[in-house]
Amino acid sequence: MTTTVTTRTVAYPADDLTMTGHLALPAGAGRRPAVLIGPEGVGLSDVERRRAEALAELGYVALAFDLHGGRCLEDPEEMLARCMPLLGDPGRMRDIGHAALDVLRAEPRTDPDRIAAIGYGTGGAVALELGRAGVGLRAIATVNGLITGRPGEAAHIRCPVWAGVGSEDPIMPPAQRDAFTAEMQAAGVDWRLVVYGGALHAFHHPTVGHTVRPGVGYHPRHARRAWHDIVDLLAECLCPPATE
Repeated sequence: MTTTVTTRTVAYPADDLTMTGHLALPAGAGRRPAVLIGPEGVGLSDVERRRAEALAELGYVALAFDLHGGRCLEDPEEMLARCMPLLGDPGRMRDIGHAALDVLRAEPRTDPDRIAAIGYGTGGAVALELGRAGVGLRAIATVNGLITGRPGEAAHIRCPVWAGVGSEDPIMPPAQRDAFTAEMQAAGVDWRLVVYGGALHAFHHPTVGHTVRPGVGYHPRHARRAWHDIVDLLAECLCPPATE
């Protein structure tokens, strides 16, 4: 049954920009578990806004955070010019993640002891860096963003990590998957990886097509499955109370 969800735009500073996030609140007045949502490299779009609202309907406080100061970088060259240096700079990714996390924690409806971070592509890499920085998250989920970190820092991750990737994703090929899982295993992380057969990069994103770059495409069936897997992870790790 759909509940009443309240949304608002929140502005906050990060990465020398004014970021514009999308906050979704569930019905009721009490504190709720909370979820930070990171977007693909193109930036915050209606896709992530709708996911925040869907999570709010399930009883979570949800904040879809911004990467590019309120912009959605539709031009592939512009997107890569900003995201590639960002992905190579764990400190910048952590700063962006911490700034958004501060906004989520400051929301009175948020239960600060029950927060998870999920993300897609670059946003998933940001979620992982928060874990490597030792942030007290209850769960981390990353789709496409299987970026390995600096040596030894995965040992700071203190929660389960779920990762999803398409079997035909040329940006996250088998060697990258293997490096990521080896990092998680060596650090003693409670991890799992789901490989979605036949799916390309950004398979979860309904507005992405092959025009962005080769190897990118939407897969509706696996997009639904990945979403259900993430929702199951959140239910397992955050145990949301019934909505009021």
